Amino acid sequence: MSDAHQKGCPEWRIMLHGFVDRELDSVHAAQFEDHLATCENCRAEMERVAAVRKIIDQDGVRWRPPEALRSQVLSMLSFEQTAASSSLPVPRQAPFWRRTFDFIRQWSFVPSLAVLAASAFLFVNAPSQTLILQDEIMASHVRSMMADHLTDVLTSDQHTVKPWFNGRIDFSPPVSDLAKDGFPLVGGRVDYIGGRAVAALVYRRHGHVINLFIWPAASGAQTTTEHDGYNMVQWSDGGLTFWAISDVASGDLAEFESFFRSAARL
Repeated sequence: MSDAHQKGCPEWRIMLHGFVDRELDSVHAAQFEDHLATCENCRAEMERVAAVRKIIDQDGVRWRPPEALRSQVLSMLSFEQTAASSSLPVPRQAPFWRRTFDFIRQWSFVPSLAVLAASAFLFVNAPSQTLILQDEIMASHVRSMMADHLTDVLTSDQHTVKPWFNGRIDFSPPVSDLAKDGFPLVGGRVDYIGGRAVAALVYRRHGHVINLFIWPAASGAQTTTEHDGYNMVQWSDGGLTFWAISDVASGDLAEFESFFRSAARL
């Protein structure tokens, strides 16, 4: 996506591709169409994405490897696994990936290999899963305020918010009102991030909104980052992962994390 578009409309980045692929629901599709009517950058970017998609879908562009190649690769994998399990020495003349590449090169399909090389370039230069996840979190945060859908359950009573999630998601998120610490609970909602339904708790700090997204995930290292003008902090606890995002100062968000983690352990 162009630099101009990233700087001008970062909150529409996820919706644009969903719109081109016809994956948006009717509400978000209508919102994006309204945005396109007023944003020249997004219209140009959508036309570029649609043009690339049209080229990719043409006959002869997608490379289908011959069956002999598939058989050879499977044989190589089988040999590697057998050697590893039986402690047999693996030939050291070349690593597995080099032998596979040499075999592909022998087929001399120049146009096909050009497409394959281009695909490999795009794969190597593709954004990391963490950056993609951060994009989704930022888009959900911004969208929750733009669409006036900050909460599904609007209350500062944590004993009302927590049971409200029962039956709506497949886990029980910790919920705490941190008003005494300067972070009052506003409510909660169900959101959709990373291909699954997640819990979203909404807090305020001096008029600023803090969205805290929660879902089950393996433990990971704590991270703090700034993403397109928003501060984000991530941590894991009790088999759950937590992502907090806001435009408050990074120090305020760090305090929020500390207070929430302390309250969740009580």
